[in-house]
Amino acid sequence: MRGACDTGAPAMNLRGGRVRDDPEINFIPLIDVLLVILIFLMVTTTYQRYAELRITLPEADADPVKERPREVNVGIDAQGRYVIDKTVFTYTTTTALAAELRRSAGEAKEPVVIISADASATHQSVINVMEAARQAGLVHITFATQSAGGARK
Repeated sequence: MRGACDTGAPAMNLRGGRVRDDPEINFIPLIDVLLVILIFLMVTTTYQRYAELRITLPEADADPVKERPREVNVGIDAQGRYVIDKTVFTYTTTTALAAELRRSAGEAKEPVVIISADASATHQSVINVMEAARQAGLVHITFATQSAGGARK
């Protein structure tokens, strides 16, 4: 039995005989764009030296040193907390601080103690580090500062 629309005539092909392919997504340009974005993010990312403490360094202008010996970095925040080479140190006595500085210096001949004290840190906390360095036999002491533009030196 034939339907009302089926007259027996051949069906009309409106597509012109073309076989339609399934669309494919080309991932190569997508991967290229993502790699460029990844490289851009890696190049423009800045890393903070002391992420544990919020330190606002005092400002100064000086030429950066080209060659440095072994460094012992000591950070002091506004509340007087200490970080020695990325290790938080709880101050008890100057002798304990001196022992920690000497341990951090290791076997280096003439290590440099770099004090990065917050501009609001007390003078006593900076003096404690200087006295501990003297007791540990570390005679080379310097202070980290930042220029007016915010760059650290």
